[in-house]
Amino acid sequence: MDVEIGLGKKARQAYGFDDIAIVPSRRTRDPDDVDIGWTLGEHLLELPLLASAMDGVVSPATAIQVGRLGGLGVLNLEGIFTRYVKPDDQLARIASFSPEEATRGMQEIYSQPIDPDLVGRRIREIKAAGVLAAGSLTPQQVRKYHGIAIDAGLDVLVIQGTVVSAEHVSSNGSALNLKEFIAGLDIPVIVGGCASYQGALHLMRTGAAAVLVGVGPGAACTTRGVLGVGVPQATAIADAAAARAQHILDSGRYVNVIADGGMRTGGDIAKAIACGADAVMIGSPLSRAREAPGRGCHWGMATFHPTLPRGARVEVDQVASLEEILIGPARENDGTLNLMGALRTSMATCGYENIHDFQRADVALAPSIKTEGKTLQQAQRIGMG
Repeated sequence: MDVEIGLGKKARQAYGFDDIAIVPSRRTRDPDDVDIGWTLGEHLLELPLLASAMDGVVSPATAIQVGRLGGLGVLNLEGIFTRYVKPDDQLARIASFSPEEATRGMQEIYSQPIDPDLVGRRIREIKAAGVLAAGSLTPQQVRKYHGIAIDAGLDVLVIQGTVVSAEHVSSNGSALNLKEFIAGLDIPVIVGGCASYQGALHLMRTGAAAVLVGVGPGAACTTRGVLGVGVPQATAIADAAAARAQHILDSGRYVNVIADGGMRTGGDIAKAIACGADAVMIGSPLSRAREAPGRGCHWGMATFHPTLPRGARVEVDQVASLEEILIGPARENDGTLNLMGALRTSMATCGYENIHDFQRADVALAPSIKTEGKTLQQAQRIGMG
């Protein structure tokens, strides 16, 4: 239902993860009987999880580790690992910057040109470990570097920007025709972000295997403040899921919906799936791993933009191993460890056997769900407090 903002403008109410709760069904299920696997193109993945293409989250080494655990680590092919032969020196510099120095310092570091040889080298490093190799490029650079990555063995291409559209208009004649571009590739392509029914539907019509849903919800992203653009994630995912249903009716083809950003806990991930996502892409929860290349810092792909940065370098506590964060065991009670175990348990508690079943779960509008009865936790700043 639309809400009147003023006589000349109406707005639609939209909801984030903190506004909703998953409603248990009439049955429960053993967690060991729950299947959280999903399919991307011809690839079957054990975990419905992609590690975000952020330099503080995914290095070739962490991409390999995520792959061995059953997920998919996406390397930023326009990042530090493809600009510097010795990226550790630059990562250490970023971690050493004061808050006042961080943005300008990162702009200087990322002014180093991309080295095409490093694009291929990093993909080969990941492939040599026997896991799937995924890499992210922006629409502006994908035509320049995708061939190098594919020749090196790239398995999944992610075309990613703040907002990616199937109908980009440009007077310089250089706009990327996504439909033609994707049709010429033999590997699955993920495109995004988007945050609306029409945006998701048009991206699905390009032939993409999956669309990324999320504009500005990430922990280090400032897009919503800088540009004033975005839609809360629960609503954005549900809209994209509706677009997927329409696309199936139109074409008979299923396109995965990947919730990108805004998730901190296992409960957030479960809500994303219940709203219609097939998988999630997360960054800040994984930046807290001891193996994360950010050394206790986290930043997004637009943080270092040369003229309009839309991100912040934020500090995080490195609290556990990557394995503990993803599949446990958890030694904290705040929902930030064993994320996939939490998803599996949420599905079992609500009686659902697999991802597609869980997408049909009922949700309730429940803005007090995280605070109801939690006075002691809040006062003592423990648990979810």
